[in-house]
Amino acid sequence: MNESLSAKLREIIAAYFGVSPGCLTNDSDFRDDLGADRLDRLELMIAIEDQVAGIEIDDVVVDQIDTIGDLMHVIEGAGNGGLRMRQGSRIADGAAISACSLAPKGRGLG
Repeated sequence: MNESLSAKLREIIAAYFGVSPGCLTNDSDFRDDLGADRLDRLELMIAIEDQVAGIEIDDVVVDQIDTIGDLMHVIEGAGNGGLRMRQGSRIADGAAISACSLAPKGRGLG
């Protein structure tokens, strides 16, 4: 996976859950380590779609993503269904994340 895309995804995940990107590993479990329920994961996937140009993750696939590594594999395997990447996909310019924008309990971007 492109190193800048991987870093961007970790930034989005870290901001959503209110943790440091350095604390996240491919083995970090969304439910067990970050306390995410299905709705949290759906909202996170929407945030990723909004901030990384060209990525669309089907809701059905969200249930198969348990760890950050799972998410990275889904994005890497974009041609295998469940995730669509538009031609010319790249990280959106100006999609900066501020730790100051975290919602209560450290969840949400906005």
